This record gives sequence, C-alpha cells and structure tokens, in this order.
Amino acid sequence: MPADIFAKRRNDGLIFLAVVAFLTVGSVMITQYDVLKSFTSIYRALAWGSANFYPNAVSMKQLPDILYKLWETVLMSIAATTIAAVFAGLLALLGSRTIRVNSIFSVIVRGIASFFRNFPLVAWAMVLMLAFSQSQLTGYLALICGSLGFLTRAFIETIDEVGNNPVEALQATGASYIHVIFQAVLPSAMPMMISWLLFMIDTNIRDAILIGFLTGTGIGFSFDLYYKSFDYHTASLVTIFGAIAVIIVETISNSIRRVIMG
Repeated sequence: MPADIFAKRRNDGLIFLAVVAFLTVGSVMITQYDVLKSFTSIYRALAWGSANFYPNAVSMKQLPDILYKLWETVLMSIAATTIAAVFAGLLALLGSRTIRVNSIFSVIVRGIASFFRNFPLVAWAMVLMLAFSQSQLTGYLALICGSLGFLTRAFIETIDEVGNNPVEALQATGASYIHVIFQAVLPSAMPMMISWLLFMIDTNIRDAILIGFLTGTGIGFSFDLYYKSFDYHTASLVTIFGAIAVIIVETISNSIRRVIMG
C-alpha cells in the first residue's frame, strides 16, 4: 500500500511537471519570447546600471526632498490601509458565516469583496483619475479600494476560524449580537486581523510607489520625474531609500506580528 501511494504521487508529480513544461514552451512560442536574448541582456543591464545608476555628490543634494516624499508615501499608505481596514471589518461582520445577520448580506458582502479584490490597483488609479485628476486624493482612494477587497476577505476568513463554540455559548446565555461580537469574536480574531493589517501596509507602501507614477504624488512621482529627465543618479537614490523604507517597515511589522501572535 505505501508503495502504491508513493508511485501515485510520483506519477502525479511527473504529470504536473509535463503540463507546466508544455504550457511554458507553448507560451514562449506564441509570444515569440527570445529566451537567449533575455539572459544575454542581463549582463548589459548590469553593466549599464553600474556605470550610470548610482548616487553621486550632486544627487545627494536632493536627499531632503526625497526623504520628505518618501515619508509622505509611507503615511499615505498607512492612512489608506487603516481606513480600508475599518470598512473591511464592518463588511466582514456582515459577511461572516459565523455571526452573519442575514444570508443575503453574506452573499452581497462576499461579492463586493471579490469585485474589489480582483480589480487591479492600477485600474483603480486610472478610473479614479478620470474623476479626481492627478492628486493626492486619487492615490488615497486607489489604495483604499485596492485594500478593501483583500482585507474584507481576510477578515471574513479570520472571523469564521474563531468557531461557533464561543458564539453559541454566549448566545445560550442570552447575550445580544453586539455582546457576542465584542466578547467572543473580536478578542479571538483581533490578533490575526492586526497581522493582516500590517501585511497590507507593507504591500501598500510598495504599491504606493507605482501609484505615484500615475497620480503624480509621493516618491513614485519623484522617481518618474528624475528618470524621465535622465537624472539617473538621483533616480537611483530614490530607489535605494525606497527599498530601505520598505525593509524597515517590514522589519517593524514582523516584530509586531511575533508579539501579537505570541
């Protein structure tokens, strides 16, 4: 019996690898992707980067402005994610199967979450620019819309994992819906919900740089401006400090996660 199970797993693995190989080769042929050229281009890209894409003494003069734009981007990401988390929490309470008010509400909320989660962030930015043009508000709203669907879905799954036992125990004592939420659901689900919130902040800081290209705000716009003006030295400085900021925020988030998750 163990030998049969091992043989079945091996055959399934071989079939999976064959399908992946077939799809890869087919994709390369259809898109006419030059694999050899892509690998030879790496050396030329590294050579150009080492010769042009590095900070110099002149670019360091722009450091105060870069740090200000970077700080602005980080704050925008935190604010947008927090606002999205508040609305996602309210929607999750309505969409959860454990404590749902009505099955119809649950279906509607899950549909809203799927729509927002599957609509690309860049598309949100493009659509919102038609209404609000290039502005800080457009960046905020794009990040909020992009975060709402993901956080709603994550919060719903977190609340459903709490289980029915604590909820049923409180309901048996005659506790109201509000008491069930604040005494059984949120205390158990809050650590994981905070963890998802921190993860979303990390993601949004990266996405905010891309959104800045489109909305003309934050550190993303600074990079776009320097790069298009062929000031590669200052553009590299933006890239370096942007990466440093992401690493610092991610380190802080991971430390907080370890504390709250025990």
